[in-house]
Amino acid sequence: MAASPSTARAINDRSALRLLQDEGPLTATQLKTLTGLSRPTVADLVERLQGSGLVHVVGEAGAERRGPNAKLYGIVADRAHLAALDVRTRSVSVTVADLLGTTLAEASVPVGDDSGTEPAVEKAVALLERAVREAGADRLHSVAVGAPGLIDPATGELRDSSGLPAWHRRLVGVLQERLPAHVLVENETNLAAVAELREGAARDREDFVLLWLGQGVGAAVVLDGRLRRGASGGAGEIGFLPVPGTSGLPSATGCDGGFHELACAAAVGALAAAHGLDPSDALGAGHGPFLDALARRLAVGVAAVVSVLDPGCVVLAGETGHAGGAELAARVEAELVGLSPLRTEVRPTALGDAAVLRGALLRARDAAQDELFP
Repeated sequence: MAASPSTARAINDRSALRLLQDEGPLTATQLKTLTGLSRPTVADLVERLQGSGLVHVVGEAGAERRGPNAKLYGIVADRAHLAALDVRTRSVSVTVADLLGTTLAEASVPVGDDSGTEPAVEKAVALLERAVREAGADRLHSVAVGAPGLIDPATGELRDSSGLPAWHRRLVGVLQERLPAHVLVENETNLAAVAELREGAARDREDFVLLWLGQGVGAAVVLDGRLRRGASGGAGEIGFLPVPGTSGLPSATGCDGGFHELACAAAVGALAAAHGLDPSDALGAGHGPFLDALARRLAVGVAAVVSVLDPGCVVLAGETGHAGGAELAARVEAELVGLSPLRTEVRPTALGDAAVLRGALLRARDAAQDELFP
């Protein structure tokens, strides 16, 4: 069935906006070439998008050229302002950006273990408000929060967890109450995977698993280019994965005895100390025996994931994945060869500590564009 004229216009407009988003300012001729639309159709859509306040003329294609065909059209970046928050157990980081994703302000603040729930929330909110002022934004359109823990797929809310500070859940509620903005919350590992998929180590992959190795251990699953959350939002909770080499089995209320016991930051630090190394710099170059031992541990969990999903690629992220870099990734890949018949490439994160914030910003930008773009 052929699309109606209004539907066809909406499709064409969105296609042009996506091109302007991804490719930067373009002339009408370039839009015609990239979209395959006729010149009159491109002229009409440019006029519509200018009238809607989404597109404006940002310059000309060349110093010697003049006239309508030389005009460069770009997205009106300040049509919407976005914020991304990376909420960790003991800190909060914030980025404020425009509709193009250009960073306008960023800040972070520690949150001590002795902070009460309300003081911790107010500290995080004040940080966001200060960043918004520094960015010169009147209001925020979309805010994306990356936090550890399970996100309810039905409500989009951060679930109660005895292992997380109470202020995490309270912060999301306060932001939703106070801000005239669309507030989204997503698991931090999932956001890191989104960033690696679109801008990082997995840009050339449609299937991969991101392994988060930090204070906690988790994974994000991307299949057919889509993030997979699972029926209850718990896809990738591999800290609970039963594996050999632990003190026992995990339980429904704790991941001691699971893969977490082998791969969390505390376990990596203890392994480094057992090799006579300072845990703060053990992941640096030149510590081959320690890296080999750590790779063997990580490969046990990775092999289990690979045997079920066969993603073809695993990205090592989080504190340990970032610090271990290509050297650790290569060792884990080599260990996998002896544990699984499924060939799997292991890569280090390309975005490092910035992955969660970048993924949150992409999530906020997508939400804004879904509403603003036709």
